[in-house]
Amino acid sequence: MGILQDLLRDIPVPKMAKVKVKFDDKQIDDLEQALMEKLQQEHIRASVQPGMEIALAVGSRGLDRLVELTAVTVKFLKELGAKPFIVPSMGSHGGATAEGQREVLAHLGVTEESVGCEIRSSMEVVKIGELPNGLPVYIDQYAASADGIVVINRIKPHTAFRGPVESGIMKMISIGLGKQRGAEACHQLGFKYMAENVPAMAKMIMEKKPFLFGVATLENAFDKVAVVDVLSPEEIINREADLQAKAKELLPKLFFEQLEVLVIDQIGKNISGDGMDPNITGRYPTPYAHGGPDVNKMVVLGLTSQTEGNANGVGTADFTTQRLVDRMDLEVTYANGLTSTVVAPTKIATTLPNDREAIQAAVKTCNILDFTKVKMVRIKNTLELSEIEVSEALVEYVKQHPNMELVSELFDLPFDEKGNLF
Repeated sequence: MGILQDLLRDIPVPKMAKVKVKFDDKQIDDLEQALMEKLQQEHIRASVQPGMEIALAVGSRGLDRLVELTAVTVKFLKELGAKPFIVPSMGSHGGATAEGQREVLAHLGVTEESVGCEIRSSMEVVKIGELPNGLPVYIDQYAASADGIVVINRIKPHTAFRGPVESGIMKMISIGLGKQRGAEACHQLGFKYMAENVPAMAKMIMEKKPFLFGVATLENAFDKVAVVDVLSPEEIINREADLQAKAKELLPKLFFEQLEVLVIDQIGKNISGDGMDPNITGRYPTPYAHGGPDVNKMVVLGLTSQTEGNANGVGTADFTTQRLVDRMDLEVTYANGLTSTVVAPTKIATTLPNDREAIQAAVKTCNILDFTKVKMVRIKNTLELSEIEVSEALVEYVKQHPNMELVSELFDLPFDEKGNLF
């Protein structure tokens, strides 16, 4: 037995109980009808003229019903006699190559066949100006030469900064459409100034290029479209902040103000750009965002298969496992930090041989006198929070909470012979 095992030998792993968590699950069932009603607003229809070549910016990860949103928008533009085409709009994603970004779209289900129009993918950009602080403003070359520009994106809180406008239409315009150079420029001065730079860049692009409208969605706690809207440039400037506030209300959450230990089974880029959503965990990659529970020690156990070795976010945790580290692609993970300029999440957390010892290490270091009374929560990932597990010390709190329901007796965590959960 090594020194680590000797230090952790007598640290108890608490008994856990399964809990069902209730969130608002209202969603739009007939999305095509809801979106078409918004598109048919007179001021939106009037912005589209027959024969216009219109660049449709698509590309954010994780949007519910993205293919349908895109196809309906394409259909609407074609009905008005326009000639829409897709421009991949995802900053530096897809390896910052034209073919890579086309492949990312295909992975999201967006192909020329599925949405009914051409895809024009290029990493070439046009510089259209500079902000007063000297930051250059770029836009995709195909979008720059189009007769009109339309953007589709979900509005949600950002994971690294706070401001009236965070992730949404303006961010898609400034960073998504800016490709690698635009993303790099917007990140250049750090997240401290993103709340200023994102809308400033977006406003310049909307002023200098023929921006027509944005298709915005809000999703409920189960990542289903709950709200869809279509906004003119003026409406984006005046209303995106209100929609973001609504998006925050719809977010899932952990209904605990303070936890001694949070265990997360898996992280990955398909879960969040940060591997796990800091809005859920309360652990942020920068000091410019806040919210969520106060977690003393956090453990991440594994990677999703879809993240393909990108372990961005593992550095935000206190402990991880050897099995996670063995699956890391260091080059891909570090590239994430180099692009965003935030490298703390790409560091490797203190690594233990297996799940049991990683959890024991978190319990040992969580600064309480009686380890048997540790307040611990285990989740699968930050997207799936309707079923969680809580330690014995939290059972009475759960019983009194209107959004949570205890659905099992206490049980021991099922470790296999290697000390990993299964």
